[in-house]
Parts: sequence; C-alpha cells; structure tokens
Amino acid sequence: MSSRSADKIVFTSYDDLFGEEQKAETGESVVNLPLSSLHSFKNHPFHVADDAKMQETVKSVRQYGVLVPAIVRKNKEQGSYEIIAGHRRKRACELADLTEMPAIVRNLTDDEAVIIMVDSNIQREDILPSEKAWAYRMKMEALSHQGVKGEEYTADLVGEAAGDCARTVQRYIRLTYLKQELLDYTD
Repeated sequence: MSSRSADKIVFTSYDDLFGEEQKAETGESVVNLPLSSLHSFKNHPFHVADDAKMQETVKSVRQYGVLVPAIVRKNKEQGSYEIIAGHRRKRACELADLTEMPAIVRNLTDDEAVIIMVDSNIQREDILPSEKAWAYRMKMEALSHQGVKGEEYTADLVGEAAGDCARTVQRYIRLTYLKQELLDYTD
C-alpha cells in the first residue's frame, strides 16, 4: 500500500482554532448588545447616510443578520458602549427593526480605537474628501501619541491602508484647517 500525502494532513479542530483557549487569551467574545446601549465614536468623521447602499445593507441584515460583528469598547457609563467599527451596521439594524446586534467588546486606548476606526472605514470607495481628511488627521495624531516619529514616515503609515502616499495624506490633512464652508465646498 502506498503512502499518500493526503493521508498525512492533520486538521486542527474547531475548538483549537476558535475555542475557549483563544477567547481566554484575548479576552474577547462576540456578544449581542442592545442598540440602545451603543453610541457613536467621539468625533467620528464618517457620515452614515440613508442612501441606496444603506437600503442594500438593511435588506442583507433582514435576510442574513449581521454577518460581521461591530467592534466596541465599554464607555465610562455603566452598560454603555462606544462603537469603534460598525456605525453603518447599527443603522441598518435600526432600519431593519432589530433591537440588538452582535459586537466584539475590546479594551482599547483612545489611540488604538482611533486607528481601528480609521482603518476599518478608509478603504470604502465612497468617502468624501472631508471624511478622509479628518480620518487621516485623527490617525496621524494617534500614531504620534504612540511614539511614531517622523512626519513622512507616519504619513506613509497613515495612507498605507487606502493606498495613498505620504504627500497625499499631508494634503488631505491640510483640508481640516479650512473653514467649514470651504471644506463643505470641497466635498
């Protein structure tokens, strides 16, 4: 009898991949949270519009539920959570008349929360220039708080997720210093 290479493959069990040990190490798990306990991220630069794409999301949520849990962190208020990633999913749940949605609760610093919030939204294709500008500025400030040195290097890190170079990131950030009327005109 010949030895086949397929016979040598050993599969990892589901519990080994996603089981209790992994949950214990990270301290994270998916929980269903009431929509009333979820609040927007402070100074969230991305707008949530009730447009055609939102209606598609609502239809998907009604049909399949929320496929990707939101990322939240506990607020200082008891029983309240700040949404890091998942503002559009929360709105879709509201429009679909749901009362709760799945979320991953993480213990994050302000800077970590900003970086995750920006990175989870910046790759979207329908971002306004003002949204991108404020997101880049917030991420740049968060990285500088964490000790990343050098404006060009930091700007490269900021633009990496969206495919923008350091100079483009710096130009977007300069938009945040415009008066609101001019920034609205830019959009």
